[in-house]
Formats: sequence, C-alpha cells, structure tokens
Amino acid sequence: MNVTTSQYQAIVKKAWIIYALLTVALIVILFLFVASDDEERFFFTIMPAAAAYVLRPSERYMDKLILKYTGVTPPTEKE
Repeated sequence: MNVTTSQYQAIVKKAWIIYALLTVALIVILFLFVASDDEERFFFTIMPAAAAYVLRPSERYMDKLILKYTGVTPPTEKE
C-alpha cells in the first residue's frame, strides 16, 4: 500500500503509543498483583519502564511489525 511520509509517520506514532501503553499496562499489573511490599512496588514501577526503554525495538523491526499488521510499507526516499 502506498502512503505518504506524513501518513506513515502517523502510523509509526500510533505503533509507539501502543508500545508505551503495553508497558504501562505491564507496570500496573506488576504493581497491583505481583508486588507484595513497598520495595517490590518501587522495583516493579521503575524497572519495566527502564527495560522497555533499553530493549525497545529497532526501527527496522518496527517497520516489519507495521507491515505485518497493517500492510503498509515505508515510503521510499527520493533524491
């Protein structure tokens, strides 16, 4: 499917928002259901966010996922 650069950037932005929301959902689940004391609550609040940042998907991998789930390819660069 052919899209313009701005349309593709909007799709990428939505993908990153979904990634961030999944990270927040994981933090909430760990905080509410797994942690048993204050130290674990603090750990399960900070560490998933840090891990999500450090282990974030590369742009190439994100492009593959966008292609898989939406069928949209990145626009080609014209010189």
